Amino acid sequence: MRILITGSNGLLGQKLVYQLKSQSNIELLVTSKGANRIHEKQGYDYLDLDITDKESVDKVVAEFQPDCLINCAAMTNVDACELDHEACNRLNIEAVTHLLNACKSIGTHFIHLSTDFIFDGTSGPYSEDDHPDPLSYYASSKLKSEELVKKSSLPWTIIRTIIIYGVTDGDQRSNLVLWVKSSLENGKSINVITDQFRSPTLAEDLAEACISAAVNKVEGVFHVAGREEDIDSIFSLAYQIADYFKLETTLLHPITSSELNQPAIRPPKTGFKIDKARKELNYHPHSFEEGLKIISDQLMEKKPE
Repeated sequence: MRILITGSNGLLGQKLVYQLKSQSNIELLVTSKGANRIHEKQGYDYLDLDITDKESVDKVVAEFQPDCLINCAAMTNVDACELDHEACNRLNIEAVTHLLNACKSIGTHFIHLSTDFIFDGTSGPYSEDDHPDPLSYYASSKLKSEELVKKSSLPWTIIRTIIIYGVTDGDQRSNLVLWVKSSLENGKSINVITDQFRSPTLAEDLAEACISAAVNKVEGVFHVAGREEDIDSIFSLAYQIADYFKLETTLLHPITSSELNQPAIRPPKTGFKIDKARKELNYHPHSFEEGLKIISDQLMEKKPE
């Protein structure tokens, strides 16, 4: 089975590579923009690919002929998308069109990552059948990309997720857990939202769900995130992180969404009902505390001797 990954330098992309590279029945081509930032270089091929470049996408897909493509690449900085619609469109909509068109003649199974932000956050946790109502430009772009995938002639899977956290190779791209941990370790006071509620997703768990969809050819829309019982305010989650790593919780400064006044509006409460993913993808996420232990163990392994 040939699997092509886009956005392989990102958190999810790296976890997919590590979980797939040793599987003898899988030929793996991974792509991202720029140099390969994954430390392990064996068990897969890497290509520098700009997915906004239609000709480059066509060439790579035509040569590799993937049975499955997992699209992890996206512009995910919500405020940046709000401030630069053109850049957001290029990566979140036009690039998806290029990938879908390139795969059309091959019949590639297209697995696309999406977000809880397509919902307005007034009635979470959400099931796959709930009606989307995006509040930001980022969210609208991701919903449009979902519609492109659904309208394509390809077999497809859309996996929506929430706040991915984990440890990467190379320069640490910040996520909720690493941001809170690093800030407090450096004695930095941080503003943390009290009125937004989420269920964070361990990157390894999300990767396993994507791989399950790929190897078992499972199609449809799936909600893949942390457990419903772990839905909590961002502030409470940050407090749990500080407490787990025995850091100073007084450095956490509670603030409301209106006080923070970010360019893009966020949904107040999301969270997902994950029953469908449990049943069809055999998805069994770690608890948030279990996820923190995994992060802690991985960070210990990365420390120099």
